[in-house]
Amino acid sequence: MTCLDTARELGPYQDQPAQLPAASNGKVGVLRLGFTRRGDRTVLGDLYRQSPLLVQRALYWDEEMPDLPCVMILTTSGGVLQGDRLHLDIELGPDAQAHVVTQAATKIQEMDANYGTQSQRLTLAENAYLEFLPEPVIPFRHSRFVSDTRVRLPESATLLYAEVLQPGRKYYRDGELFAYDLFSAALRAERLDGRELFVEKFVITPARFPVTRLGMMDRFHVFGNVVLLTSPERAARVLARTAAPVWDEETPLASAVNRLPNDAGLVCKVLGQETEPVRAAVRAFCVAAREEVTGCTFPPAFSWR
Repeated sequence: MTCLDTARELGPYQDQPAQLPAASNGKVGVLRLGFTRRGDRTVLGDLYRQSPLLVQRALYWDEEMPDLPCVMILTTSGGVLQGDRLHLDIELGPDAQAHVVTQAATKIQEMDANYGTQSQRLTLAENAYLEFLPEPVIPFRHSRFVSDTRVRLPESATLLYAEVLQPGRKYYRDGELFAYDLFSAALRAERLDGRELFVEKFVITPARFPVTRLGMMDRFHVFGNVVLLTSPERAARVLARTAAPVWDEETPLASAVNRLPNDAGLVCKVLGQETEPVRAAVRAFCVAAREEVTGCTFPPAFSWR
């Protein structure tokens, strides 16, 4: 049992699936990625994978940063199933750089017992640079999911971390707007010496506390959250480019950027009714961040992503 299994919000969902018990063989996914600087580029020097999580190899397709290894995380199960326990560990050595994405949206499948969890550990050494930009998360009806992400990095390193949460299968049959049972996500960051920088956690239980209220999601459906952990000097340059809040009544779309505590960096929040405008706003912030931190920009977005 992990610390995630004892989270208070999971109390009502301790029953076991009728098929395979939680955390049994085939339901514990483990992925370990270790990036090391070798000469003029970074390599994926350490790779351990256990189904349903899978990575095949690092590719170097980014024309703007040709020395940047690009890694796509695959899943062999078609999403997160009840009883799944997923573990991701990414470590970057000194001066290493990496770009990590997922193959497609993370689908949290409908559940009638137990829950799914995901723990992520991201560790960066001096002057390391990591872009962790997974595709959106789609929680299906009656799904229960808890995610815990912990980051350790020095001030000289940079992490660009993004997440986009959809309300469910919005156009599936009669729609699944906020029909999931539980979605809980926590992000914690600290220095390598253990000094805590910040903790952000949100717990969404739409049946108990409707999220379509004023002050929460209101009329919006899609939530984007981008965190840039970097030095105060780099953060100031990015903030100068992105500080103006955005309010687009026609789309509609709302976004704003603010500083994180303890000079940790910046956070960008985006709300929209559809996924693509939110993804575009997230990408715009990521472009500004990469340009100010590395001096390079993002290549054009793939039309099929």
